[in-house]
Amino acid sequence: MGTISDLGNVVGGGTPSKKVEEYYTSDGIAWITPKDLSNDKYKFVAHGETDITELGLAKSSATLMPKGTVLFSSRAPIGYIAIADGQVCTNQGFKSIVPLDNVGTAFVYYFLKENLSAIENVASGSTFKEVSGSTMKSFTAIIPDNDTLAEFQRFCSPLFEQQRALEYENRYLASIRDTLLPKLMNGEIDVSAVKI
Repeated sequence: MGTISDLGNVVGGGTPSKKVEEYYTSDGIAWITPKDLSNDKYKFVAHGETDITELGLAKSSATLMPKGTVLFSSRAPIGYIAIADGQVCTNQGFKSIVPLDNVGTAFVYYFLKENLSAIENVASGSTFKEVSGSTMKSFTAIIPDNDTLAEFQRFCSPLFEQQRALEYENRYLASIRDTLLPKLMNGEIDVSAVKI
């Protein structure tokens, strides 16, 4: 028996001041919000709607986390779970877990999925429920031995890689559809000569 702290480092997020335009950009450091995960139901996330600049990162409590970090929305709402597919940071609506090397991303991801209801039950707050950093860190966890964790990671890694590749293919096909469909609808592209 142990706690989530024995699985990885629990990291909160932060939001640079919205009043300073220099903190935000369309192509900078990936900055994820719960809204990004509500719009995008994929398991892997590399960018949100808006990125932040180096200055925005320095002037906020946001923390840059490595690829493989498991993102967990801790408020508004509780329980969106995704895996960072590159370096990312988040707003304060997250308590993310950077897995220990011997634990691995897959175990942390499925641990949070399996224990979501129990984690929601320990949330507190009067206006809206939130899971605090200390609550997240001290949440009870059953921790397998290192051999079992390593075997689980070996089993899950190729499956996760395949899911990641399929998600990116889906995103690519969706972008092609979104580009072509308006052109087909307004007659900009003529497919009348195409034989199926």
